[in-house]
Amino acid sequence: MSTMNISLPDALKSFVDEQVSQRGYGTSSEYVRELIRKDKDRLQLRNLLLAGAASAPATPADASYFDALRDRVRKAARAKA
Repeated sequence: MSTMNISLPDALKSFVDEQVSQRGYGTSSEYVRELIRKDKDRLQLRNLLLAGAASAPATPADASYFDALRDRVRKAARAKA
């Protein structure tokens, strides 16, 4: 695992230390890693939402759509059995 050193003002270091103790992290590194993972997930979700918004309109998911979907699932289940 690589290391990275960061400098924080006293107020932010106190905040991190408080979060580590209150939220059950073993070290400040665990806390920062969790923040980075969550930010990475947030960015991935944002990109997926933007891609969906930019895509062509899909077929409406109305009653007939779900009826057809149920039929496909039933046929697949019968074929598997």
